[in-house]
Amino acid sequence: MGCVCSKHLGGKRTRHENISLLTSQTIFSDAEVEVLHELFTKLTSCVSSDNVITKEGFQFILTNTKRRSLSTERMFGLFDMRNDEAIDFGEFVHSLNIFHPNSAQREKALFAFRLYDTRQTGFIEPEEVKEMIIDVLEESELMLTESIIDSIVSKTFEEADRKKDGKIDLEEWENFVARHPLTLKNMTIPFLKDLPRTFPSYLQ
Repeated sequence: MGCVCSKHLGGKRTRHENISLLTSQTIFSDAEVEVLHELFTKLTSCVSSDNVITKEGFQFILTNTKRRSLSTERMFGLFDMRNDEAIDFGEFVHSLNIFHPNSAQREKALFAFRLYDTRQTGFIEPEEVKEMIIDVLEESELMLTESIIDSIVSKTFEEADRKKDGKIDLEEWENFVARHPLTLKNMTIPFLKDLPRTFPSYLQ
C-alpha cells in the first residue's frame, strides 16, 4: 500500500480516510496523527503559505537560522520522499514514524546510513563522516581540533570497515550499530510515543 501524500487533508470524510490510512501504514494511532496534523499545520504556517515545508523552511525549523547545513539538507532530502522540493503531511508522518521509539532498529539504521551517505553512492566514506561531524559541531557551536576529528573517523572505520576497502556498506553499518546502539540514539524522539499527552490542546 502506497503512502498517502497530499497537501491538504480535505473535508471531514476525506480527512478521516487519510488519517486512517496513515494510521494503518505507521505506528501512530488516529489520535496521534491528529496531533501531528495540528503540529504540521502550525509549523507550515510559520514558513510557508502552501501547507508544505520547503528546504529553507525545514532549515529554519531545525536550526532557527538560514545557515547552510549539510546534515539538515540530507535530512530534508530523506523526508522529501517524492523529491519535489517540499515535504507534505504524508511525508512528514512517514518520516517521523522512523523516529518513533517503537520503530524497528533496522529502519533507524537504514535512515542513518542514508543520512551519512551524503554523496548517495551506497557507501559511507571517511570524507562524508568527517564532513557530517564538522557540520554538527558547527551547529552546536562546539570546537574539536582536526586531529581529534580525524581520530574519531579513523577509529570508526577501523571497527566498522570489516572488508578494509575504505568504505562502509549497509551490512557493515548494521553490524556496527548493533554493537554500538548508542550510535542511533538521535534516531529516536521519545515524545512521539505519547503525543496526545504531550500536546493535549491539539485534540480539543
